[in-house]
Amino acid sequence: DTPVEQGPAPAQTLAQKYVADKTVVAVVGPATSGAVAASSQVYRDAGLAHISPSATRTSLTKGPALEGTSAFFRVVPGDYIQGPTDASFMLKKGAKNVVVIDFQEPYSQGLANAAENVLDKKGVTTTRLSIANTVTDFSSFVTKVPSSADFVFFPTQKPGDAQNFAQQLIEQGKKAKVFGGDGSNDSTQFKVPGSFVSNLAPDITAIAYNKALIAGWKKANAGKAVGSFGPPTYLAVQVALNAIKRACDVG
Repeated sequence: DTPVEQGPAPAQTLAQKYVADKTVVAVVGPATSGAVAASSQVYRDAGLAHISPSATRTSLTKGPALEGTSAFFRVVPGDYIQGPTDASFMLKKGAKNVVVIDFQEPYSQGLANAAENVLDKKGVTTTRLSIANTVTDFSSFVTKVPSSADFVFFPTQKPGDAQNFAQQLIEQGKKAKVFGGDGSNDSTQFKVPGSFVSNLAPDITAIAYNKALIAGWKKANAGKAVGSFGPPTYLAVQVALNAIKRACDVG
């Protein structure tokens, strides 16, 4: 679980550690796109597969400037799916003027770019703001949000920041609704009425097939709620274990 604010260095250090440890046969992660881009070649050179449950940058699996390697896999959709889907949602809600924010790191930049491209093509007025991911007081940026803005697209990995931004919008009398990405999908921290979040996939707790699995998890994790990243991490582990078993079965 590589913290986005620390950049690629922790992932590079861990990759060297895992490659050197011959008991490691697969890795779940890194968590962030920048960390994947910085470490995937190390895993490829060592013949070690890594499966991310949350890295979404398009160029990790698509495009001429491919950053992932043949050692990299992911179980979540890329920005090229989530970004346009978020833009379509805002369009269906009647968006005419949208502020798009990135936090100067790969996750938010990729998602912001993908959403903004669709909004621009549909004739929506967009304003792009770039904020360091260490900022916690957003009042100076809230002043730059036009009074006519319908939405602020806020693809943060810190739900508390989405909450702060939404509250400061209200304090300054702005009417725009904050729309967070999957990283802000935590109703205990981001809960300003009228706000929106998108997710990597549908909420699995609402799918009948998962009833027994969710019941078992809740019993083992009393008082906790299923978030965006637990289910795909569970899936990534299942993919790795299944691949290991198949390899063992054929010797």
